[in-house]
Amino acid sequence: MTQEQEIRVRYAPSPTGEPHVGNIRTALFNWLFARHAGGKFILRIEDTDQMREAAGATEAIIESLRWLGLQWDEGPEVGGPYGPYIQSQRLPLYQEAAQHLIDVGNAYTCYCTPEELEAMRKAQQQRREPPRYDRRCRDPQYRERLAKEGRTGVVRFKTPLEGEPIVVHDLVREDVSFDPATLDDFVLLKSDGFPTYHLANVVDDHFMGISHVMRAEEWLPSTPRHLLLYHALGYEPPKFAHLPMILGPDRSKLSKRHGATATLDYRDLGFLPEAMVNFLALLGWSLDDKTDIISREELVRHFSLERVSKSPAIFNMEKLTWMNGVYIRQMPGEELAARLAEVLEEHVAKKGIAVEPLPTAEALLLIVPLVQERVHLLAAESQNPKTPGVWDLCGLFLVGLPEYGDPPFKNVKLPGEEKARALEEAIAVLEGLEDFSHAALEGVLRPLVERLGLRTREAFMLIRVAVTGTEVSPPLFETMAVLGKERVLRRLRYAAGLVEN
Repeated sequence: MTQEQEIRVRYAPSPTGEPHVGNIRTALFNWLFARHAGGKFILRIEDTDQMREAAGATEAIIESLRWLGLQWDEGPEVGGPYGPYIQSQRLPLYQEAAQHLIDVGNAYTCYCTPEELEAMRKAQQQRREPPRYDRRCRDPQYRERLAKEGRTGVVRFKTPLEGEPIVVHDLVREDVSFDPATLDDFVLLKSDGFPTYHLANVVDDHFMGISHVMRAEEWLPSTPRHLLLYHALGYEPPKFAHLPMILGPDRSKLSKRHGATATLDYRDLGFLPEAMVNFLALLGWSLDDKTDIISREELVRHFSLERVSKSPAIFNMEKLTWMNGVYIRQMPGEELAARLAEVLEEHVAKKGIAVEPLPTAEALLLIVPLVQERVHLLAAESQNPKTPGVWDLCGLFLVGLPEYGDPPFKNVKLPGEEKARALEEAIAVLEGLEDFSHAALEGVLRPLVERLGLRTREAFMLIRVAVTGTEVSPPLFETMAVLGKERVLRRLRYAAGLVEN
């Protein structure tokens, strides 16, 4: 297969912060496209904006990709035939390209100062004109005079002043036309010798043999500039596909109030990488109008740009949480027990909680059937009151005595003397019970409630709170069986002492 025929796509983030969902969705679509076609997925770090570079951002990009299982074929820490894959290490390439454009008359050095450019913009705004560079340095004599003043310049592209509309043949949006008169003489090379995004990505995409550029819709207005650069440099442009925007449920720009945050934050919130990949893939792509749960293997098998939507995608945190719960429910018991043990061990150490004893993954296998249907996030504490955290569900099995409210049985609609009597009678029947299975527990407690003449709901609520410390817990008899006779009786006796007559 020749280089021209090979599918080669790239994810080229700027290390200005941790990647967010929109950014990482672009990476996923590129990865799926490459894997579907048997091509190459390249990671390139575009760190030419040195002023905005954030410490640790490159590491966060790499960690995010690895968490989601989006391994790259070429790039940092992997290498490849077209490296280096960090733009700040490729400066001579961009400087040579800029000089070539100057030599053939397609670019020029601009010596205007930031103050002059700001004054220019303000004057244009007063005249109600769109702010843009007025091309004054296109005049060779003007440039020469400024150069003699010892000024440091930038390199600008000499955009054609007239011509046919520039047509972007987009694989998602079809043909999009741009009037060249709307384009200014944009900067290619800054005064510090670093390229702008426009020059760097065109040069790198050419020399790295990129066949398809798949990026966010916000870059579509820049594409005519890039096509002009490809033509001026004598490069064959790649195919373009601009991916739909991601909006919040209210159809406004995605923000933190919609749940948009750094990708690794979702890991810390208890989301699984499998669920995250599934969810992100459906932000602008679909298999059909009914399939929500789709494995990574199926995504690779079915992914195509023909299925990518032109319309904005809607980010729905509730759907992501639901989807995560589906993946947790599908998880084998042994795997979930190991994950629960990891979460609980970290939480107990962090909070300094006394447990007896810290359960092993094997011990947690007994708890898994009681909580698996209710776990939506593999995080100890949930930020969503509708989705309990792992500690909320499992903590009651680990502590010596649960934490009771004040008063402990405020929602149990029984007089104090009836509460005390019910607990004392429950203790009495359980003390003589040899078999502490959930069937045996139900077999003695239900007749006890009938004999006491209590409403089943209120009586079992009382016992539930006494045993677990909460009104909402896994099934009562199964929970008691897992806790064991000694711990259940200890809790019942302690709770009986808290009853106010």
